[in-house]
Amino acid sequence: MTVQEAIAASKIDPREARLLLAEVCGFSQASLAASPERDIPFEVENAFLELIEKRKAGIPVAYILGRKEFYGLELSVNPSVLVPRPETELLVDLALGQKPASVLDLGTGSGAIALALKSNLPGAKVVAVEADLAALLTAKRNAAKFNLDVDFRHGRWFEPVAGERFDLVVANPPYVAEGDPHLADLRYEPRGALVSGADGLDAIREIVSSVGGFLHPGGWLLLEHGLGQEGRVRALLAACGLGNVTTWPDLAGIARVTGAKLES
Repeated sequence: MTVQEAIAASKIDPREARLLLAEVCGFSQASLAASPERDIPFEVENAFLELIEKRKAGIPVAYILGRKEFYGLELSVNPSVLVPRPETELLVDLALGQKPASVLDLGTGSGAIALALKSNLPGAKVVAVEADLAALLTAKRNAAKFNLDVDFRHGRWFEPVAGERFDLVVANPPYVAEGDPHLADLRYEPRGALVSGADGLDAIREIVSSVGGFLHPGGWLLLEHGLGQEGRVRALLAACGLGNVTTWPDLAGIARVTGAKLES
């Protein structure tokens, strides 16, 4: 079987098939793309087919490979953490634009946001909070891999940072509603990092209601949220007395991040 035949026979997204084939072959994706007529050894073909079956079962490619790139960092991932999404890079872009001296990342998961910020703001104090111990260990391993000094703390939302204030608070919290039909496609990812009440906004409500006590005057809160949630998130921010409420779209044009400022 050739490279081209293997990818066609996989019956999955060709880009994903090429990524999995490169993993078992030991060749780069560019090399495979440049030589579609190359024959695949029998043992490689079998290994490739095993990975394809996992993908067809719904296991994310990132979990199959054990890694996912985010903001230029190749992070280790596993089923204890969400797979970092490209749209979350918008949150990092906006946070970097604030040039904060101190940042709090709530629900850090794999550490993706906190590590991306620290790698681009080496002088900033970055604190990352995570309630799930397995996820926190994954984040710490990723930080060690890149030698990034992030202060990881175990606990729920603001509990581990009582009495502290920051220039910026960022969060990609759970925001999927109970019973959302898309959850079937996300069954291998941690439910606690996805689902947040009947309308998906329970975690955001909890964060917004408390954030004023953890921001310096003039500090910002930036929240990732789902499709169609921006109006309710904006209302929550305004109701808590935060100003300059703003929403930003991702590259697909979907309202993805909403933020607000604690007035001086």
